[in-house]
Amino acid sequence: QVQLVESGGGLVQPGGSLRLSCAASRNIFSFNAMGWYRQAPGKQRELVASITSGGTTNYVDFVKGRFTISSDNAKNTVYLQMNSLKPEDTAVYYCNAWRIREGNYWGQGTQVTVSS
Repeated sequence: QVQLVESGGGLVQPGGSLRLSCAASRNIFSFNAMGWYRQAPGKQRELVASITSGGTTNYVDFVKGRFTISSDNAKNTVYLQMNSLKPEDTAVYYCNAWRIREGNYWGQGTQVTVSS
């Protein structure tokens, strides 16, 4: 069973930054892709950013230029650097890993609150 453990969430003022980490219990290179999703109260979970095993990244429009996804294979960890945070970025952020014929794995989520 794969475990994904997120950390790094918290309370930050508008315009501030946070870096989320997702530590996997096995080599992240074994996954076809990993990503970060978020879910705000009363809304559906949505993709924020993803990175493939080959290093290709993808971002949704509302975070382009502000968020950066990266990975450290030696540490089996994926990061999400979030800059210029806005109140509308407030949500629970979830780490996701996907591998063909295995499906999706999810972390427990970490709360990010952007408020003055």
